[in-house]
Amino acid sequence: MVNIDEAEASNLAKHLGKTREDFDKDFISKGESGRMVINAIPCHFLVDNSCSVYEHRFAGCKEFPAFHVPQLKKRMFTTYMHYDRCPIIFNVIENLKLNLEFKKSEN
Repeated sequence: MVNIDEAEASNLAKHLGKTREDFDKDFISKGESGRMVINAIPCHFLVDNSCSVYEHRFAGCKEFPAFHVPQLKKRMFTTYMHYDRCPIIFNVIENLKLNLEFKKSEN
């Protein structure tokens, strides 16, 4: 999940020619704390494994898949959820398997 702030949402709404109200209704989920995230997985803006709003993407998207952020082990389930959608995650995991001499289970 990518957290979105007010400025990012307003910027992308403007780029898409939508009011903030319509943008929020179409693309955003808000938690009780007011935290905002995209309301779909995969993201509405992911088209053919590419970001269709790349120049206006959110800060969290710029960091995705956040392999450089500490505590990667705690986020492995989320990372694997995107294995088949994200070329970066796919390539990193496949290279890890080669480098760690991963052997497929015989079961």
